Amino acid sequence: MTQAQQKTLGVIGGLGPIATSHFMELVIRMTDAQRDQQHLDMVIYHTPSIPDRSSFILDPTLPSPLESMIDLGRRLSEQGVGCIAIPCVTAHYFHESLSQAISVPIIHAPQETAIHLQNAGIRTVGIMATDGTVSSGIFQKELEKRGITRVIPSKERQKDVMHLIFECIKANRPADMARFRQVAEELRENGAEVIILGCTELSLIKRDHYIGAGFLDALEVLAQQAVVRCGAPLKKNYDCLITK
Repeated sequence: MTQAQQKTLGVIGGLGPIATSHFMELVIRMTDAQRDQQHLDMVIYHTPSIPDRSSFILDPTLPSPLESMIDLGRRLSEQGVGCIAIPCVTAHYFHESLSQAISVPIIHAPQETAIHLQNAGIRTVGIMATDGTVSSGIFQKELEKRGITRVIPSKERQKDVMHLIFECIKANRPADMARFRQVAEELRENGAEVIILGCTELSLIKRDHYIGAGFLDALEVLAQQAVVRCGAPLKKNYDCLITK
């Protein structure tokens, strides 16, 4: 696809705010461009007021984020975007409903993450994500389709994951890396070859800290697929995103 044929990327963002900013930076960094005009055009709705996704999944009596996301997706469609990315993994719980209501293709981050692992020959994977993502099984279903064994944290370690996401990153406080390492160690002990960072707040931990080999950031997968699907050239060093 030539530069003139590149599609505009639409982003339903703000879920959370820092993750959206990081996603945009990832898309720019992954694009093999030598000048401004070779980067993707983006239309970004930064809407942190959308109700919390994980809270609704766990308690459907709480306000739903679906209507707000559909509204933004339709606005993006009207503005001519070629595809839509949602830099919030838990929001992919609503992917089917969103796709039915919005005419533009929406990248499925958990599905693309599972494909990435399958292509790398990984057989057993650990999942670090919100309670909503874990309980909904959105990663587990995609991994199971591809014959990949899933490992999730114990209840105690899952509390550590939620602390990292909500009490540290979303609260704009430093990540408790001791808790992060405890979760990772448990998943490794239970056979995980690679650990999915399945929440965009965990992506920010990877951005700010050296976490070692054998991690795959779902937000990076989303950014990679955004570049590819919109027809921009991808830098070769982003072909495989599993840390080494």
